[in-house]
Amino acid sequence: MRHGRRLFAITFLMPAVAVYAVFVISPYLQAFQVSATNWRGLSPTWDYVGTENFTRLLSDEYFWNALKHNAVLLAVLPIATIALGLFFASMLSIGGHGGRAGVQGIRGSGVYRIVYFFPQVLSVAIVGVLWREMYAPDGGLVNGFLRAVGLGTLARPWLGSEDFAFWAVLIVMIWSNVGFYVVLFGAAMGAIPREIYEAALLDGAGRFVTLLRITIPLLWDTIQVAWVYLAIIALDGFALVQIITNGGPNFSTDVVGLRLYNTAFGDSKFGYASAIGVAMFFIVLSVAIASLRLTRRERVEY
Repeated sequence: MRHGRRLFAITFLMPAVAVYAVFVISPYLQAFQVSATNWRGLSPTWDYVGTENFTRLLSDEYFWNALKHNAVLLAVLPIATIALGLFFASMLSIGGHGGRAGVQGIRGSGVYRIVYFFPQVLSVAIVGVLWREMYAPDGGLVNGFLRAVGLGTLARPWLGSEDFAFWAVLIVMIWSNVGFYVVLFGAAMGAIPREIYEAALLDGAGRFVTLLRITIPLLWDTIQVAWVYLAIIALDGFALVQIITNGGPNFSTDVVGLRLYNTAFGDSKFGYASAIGVAMFFIVLSVAIASLRLTRRERVEY
């Protein structure tokens, strides 16, 4: 009987494993192979150059400039997104007044959840084009709003400025991601017994203390997963940057994903681009492992 079950499971698993091996594992292995060549993408022939591409990578100022931008995203995006997600989710779940010991969400919380989640319905391309038009110097919503409230002196070509373009794109990344984590954290908070919050409020704990001392410890596993996902997004960032600024002005918003794309399809250096991809593979893997280890803590039961 046990042998029959094992054969049954293998029969259904093998097609999925085969598809995964062909379309996921195989491209990874091919990328490692191509990274050791000087292949230009169109030629059917190439020469093996060993570690030459990786040696060149160490002195590539454009790569390090892009990696620096990814590092800033890694430092800011997860913290800002998780902080906003926890704040909004807390307000929607336990931030209202009235009810049992005042523990309920604010009025209209269901509508707010839809509004926050709405960016997730839009494709990355739509989000990028939308915000690119909003940042337009003339006729853009951002500068139009500043002029309407009497702050016209603050209006500027946001995406044309080396000082502001990167931060403008970062705001878009936070805006486009925070809604998902509002819903995710809100669902996790819904599983926390209300009696815990009632006891805290009766003991005189404020909203901030409740969030810090109760909600965050009980949601730590969810926050840990969110941190890893956002770290991976921060180390990518290709789609929005490519659509909104294409790395400009003067490479001030360049990221490694866009550097890889331009190297491969712009400069026709697929071997060197594959080396960039392999380097990013190990960087992302290292960051994910480090995030899981550094944020690991004892599970809080309730």
